[in-house]
Amino acid sequence: MKHRNYLTVALMILSLTAGAQYLNVQISDVSVPEEPSIMINPLNTDQIVAGANLDSYYYSADGGATWQRGELSSEYGVWGDPCIVVDTNGYFYFFHLANPPSGSWIDRIVCQKSINGGHSWSNGTYMGLNGGKVQDKEWACVDRATNNIYVIWTQFDEYGSSNPLDSTIIRFSRSTNGGLTWSEAVRINQIAGNCLDDDNTVEGAVPAIGPNGEVLTSWAGPAGLIFTKSTDGGLTWPATNIFVSDIPGGWDLAIPGISRANGMPVTCCDLSGGPYHGSIYINWSDQRNGLTDTDIWFSKSTDGGNTWSSPLRVNDDPPGKHQFFTWMTVDQTSGLIYIVFYDRRSYSNNLTDVYLAISEDGGETFSNIKISETPFYPTQNIFFGDYTNISAHNGIVRPVWARLDTDQLSVWTALVDSIHTGIIPDRRLAEPFSLEQNYPNPAEYCTHFPYKIHTPSRVSLKVYDLYGREIITLLNDEFHVPGRYVERLDISAESLPAGFYYFSLISGDQSIRKKMIIK
Repeated sequence: MKHRNYLTVALMILSLTAGAQYLNVQISDVSVPEEPSIMINPLNTDQIVAGANLDSYYYSADGGATWQRGELSSEYGVWGDPCIVVDTNGYFYFFHLANPPSGSWIDRIVCQKSINGGHSWSNGTYMGLNGGKVQDKEWACVDRATNNIYVIWTQFDEYGSSNPLDSTIIRFSRSTNGGLTWSEAVRINQIAGNCLDDDNTVEGAVPAIGPNGEVLTSWAGPAGLIFTKSTDGGLTWPATNIFVSDIPGGWDLAIPGISRANGMPVTCCDLSGGPYHGSIYINWSDQRNGLTDTDIWFSKSTDGGNTWSSPLRVNDDPPGKHQFFTWMTVDQTSGLIYIVFYDRRSYSNNLTDVYLAISEDGGETFSNIKISETPFYPTQNIFFGDYTNISAHNGIVRPVWARLDTDQLSVWTALVDSIHTGIIPDRRLAEPFSLEQNYPNPAEYCTHFPYKIHTPSRVSLKVYDLYGREIITLLNDEFHVPGRYVERLDISAESLPAGFYYFSLISGDQSIRKKMIIK
């Protein structure tokens, strides 16, 4: 048994270190899942929650290595467009469209809450109900300074209508009490769109938080890519929106083998405290280089969204291939930018890989890494949804995507950890300590834990099993003067079985946790 465990561990290490490959984990293939969302809990990066159309939710307690699935239900109905966020208490929120038994199809945005890591969910609350008008394509974010939750979406007067009197607008609502109640929805865009759900419909608003608590967002529509922000937590919005870029060919993209694809924008802001703190980023895709050459694009603002850089091409392959279904996040502990997307650079047909683009310099340059282990072949008759997703915190990166194998859809993630090469935000210098990786790792008989103390501190060093249970205390609230220290763990004496473990350095309410392997 021990030799078999050792072989499994060795294979996992090879997967994580061999070129650009990272261990791929199937989250689920039940109930034709697509259009996934994922979120890491910053308070415990082993706790991850995900969702997929129409009503699937998933939760992991081991950093995404294994997953459990459930089906979401609510008296307001569950009708797709999953969005998962987490608040400062570690409570998760699942936003989605509605299909109420008494009401109209997608007539409101529903929010369901989990206080136990995604194991179970509340019946839900809702926002945006406006007669029979359609409320569509919501996204949410949490202000980690106030714990306010902000949601932005598109309202259709009548979905699919060609009547010029019918229009689409962008609406906003917020909760200041953990999703119990929501403010009256308000319009935040200047130029309305049509109701055809095409290039001239206003769609794709994703909110983000600015460095002073601003609510930031952008969307696509007849005026191109548009940005706006509220400086008072969404209570008021400016009368004039800001132009970011044109979107040649529009956001409604034609991709071979994909029944519907969009290039809608994603907005993020760097709040890391590093050299790019306060920079606002927008990521989208379009076909400005031709109908056979869809690309991933990026623009940034360093003046609060007043002016924007010229679009930068993120995918670094030669021209002529399709890259699509993009999503972006910022690791707020490092300022690194991560963008996940589908990619066909290596093929002449519809075979598709998944790539990750990373920027360590505030979006000036991007490196591209293939993160899917094998390609897949999408077909026109299988719906893939409208987006992928990605979450990152403290070097733990979890992209999520749908793939198709022999007409069977499934949802996957990749275990991408500590991908960057040494960028450390300036604010880390003020932290009381830093923790290095144990060595050797994997370890069999003994291992060592090096760490540095930057300011005089009382620290504890503890080891936990895969389920987060404390099993060994190496240091217990011991005073240290500044310097570098190394603690030794005798694995043989402790009789620890082979497997994954965690170790944490703790001082007051601050802690750093890392993984280790015992073989």
